[in-house]
Amino acid sequence: QVQLVESGGGLVQPGGSLRLSCAASGSIFSINAMGWYRQAPGSQREWVAAITSGGSTNYADSVKGRFTISRDNAKNTVYLQMNSLKPEDTAVYYCNANLQTTGWLHGMDYWGKGTLVTVSS
Repeated sequence: QVQLVESGGGLVQPGGSLRLSCAASGSIFSINAMGWYRQAPGSQREWVAAITSGGSTNYADSVKGRFTISRDNAKNTVYLQMNSLKPEDTAVYYCNANLQTTGWLHGMDYWGKGTLVTVSS
């Protein structure tokens, strides 16, 4: 079994910053890639950022230049540094990982339960 647990969400003023963390635990053999998605009230879930095991990163156009995704492979943890936050960034942020478990050595997607980020004055 694998668990992804997000943390770091909260209330922040426009222009402020937050750092989200997501720690993966369980019978993990290897992590191929990790990423972040978000879902705003009344909206579809959208992809935000991704990072491969080799460190390559990609971002949605809406967050380029403001968000930075990073990883700590030793801790099986991915981070999302969010700067210059806007009200439209308000959403539940979900962590995603494509990984191989010791019981199934093929890449599978796992999801965290989400952490709420509210950007408001």
